[in-house]
Amino acid sequence: MISGEERVKRLRWKARRGLKELDVLFEAFFKAQAESIAVGNWSRLERLLDQEDTVIFGWVSGKELPDDPEMLNLIKTLGNAL
Repeated sequence: MISGEERVKRLRWKARRGLKELDVLFEAFFKAQAESIAVGNWSRLERLLDQEDTVIFGWVSGKELPDDPEMLNLIKTLGNAL
């Protein structure tokens, strides 16, 4: 299992999406949460990044909401990063 700065780098790379809006959002999120991600507090972020761009965009734009309460909290945290 990777940890620390290497984990942040890998997740940051995985967060590079096909939509500029998501790229901007994730970059702000990583700037705000890098330390927390490095110590392992964001396993749900990995689950989010496994979703299709259109699903993530629907969630962050508020057009749809995830059923999973943890994922919903992560979406709210993403929105607060801007």
